[in-house]
Amino acid sequence: MQHLLEEVECADQVGLDTYGIGEHHRHDFMDSAPVVLLAAAAARTTTIRLNSAVTVLSASDPVRVFQEFATLDLISRGRADLIVGRGSFTESFPLFGLDLADYNALFAEKLDLLLRIREQAEVTWSGQHRPPLTGQGVYPRPLQDSLPIWVGVGGTPESFVRAGTLGLPLMVAIIGGQPARFLPLIELYREAGRRAGHPSDNLQVGLHCIGFVGETTQQAADDFYPGWARLFDTIGRERGFAPPTRAQYDAMCGPDGAFLIGDPRTVATKILRIDDDLGGIARISLQMTNVRLAHENLLRGIELLGTGVAPLVREAIAG
Repeated sequence: MQHLLEEVECADQVGLDTYGIGEHHRHDFMDSAPVVLLAAAAARTTTIRLNSAVTVLSASDPVRVFQEFATLDLISRGRADLIVGRGSFTESFPLFGLDLADYNALFAEKLDLLLRIREQAEVTWSGQHRPPLTGQGVYPRPLQDSLPIWVGVGGTPESFVRAGTLGLPLMVAIIGGQPARFLPLIELYREAGRRAGHPSDNLQVGLHCIGFVGETTQQAADDFYPGWARLFDTIGRERGFAPPTRAQYDAMCGPDGAFLIGDPRTVATKILRIDDDLGGIARISLQMTNVRLAHENLLRGIELLGTGVAPLVREAIAG
């Protein structure tokens, strides 16, 4: 926990724009209460935006989620973002007494309620999976006029269309393959947003990618591989996948792969290429934490991301 807070503090000090903490309910993660961690980070930082990556809205109460992130927004003085999704793990459903068969319906209904709460303090609403609200007030209200709510998605077209229809910014999780293959889905999102009458400026696209920055590309790849292999071996055994290999990993680290792993110039070049391939990206978030990665190496990776990668990307985009 202390290492995590030091990492957020480091990201703030080197000028990075945002830091996200996900939500998992497993023995190999420690982020089952992410908003508590984000609030602790808010007290130790000054400018970096703090977000969930991702809040599993399907297994949460939207009233409580809004209250927690409005509180975080007040503590951080207007630096909170909320990224909501259905989650790539399912442990939260039996843990909170929910039926996995309602996976899609729960998210759609709860997102509707969350957006209603964002619009007005006193809410009248009814649905199938939660008792109705009949004018109750939801407090506190955030410092920001409208708490930013992004939709986290994987690869289902329906999720992209829903986010576009609602005019919400989109965060796409890319954990393998080639990023360019997501262009048709992103275009589907943008077209749904245009058809619904939302301004193009509202239809922001962000990416969440596996990444790590080192002094050299080889060193970055070698440092990050053991923890990546351990995590995906565990997930693979649970889901019946073949064990991951170094060859697969190296391919993902290559020019066309999804991993943003390398020295600062290599990572910056790849980010700019992805930005071009996907028609403009508003935010790229790197999943850098790793169970086998030494804390000091992760701190150095964050430093290189802020002082090496980010300036190159900002300069190229500004130009």
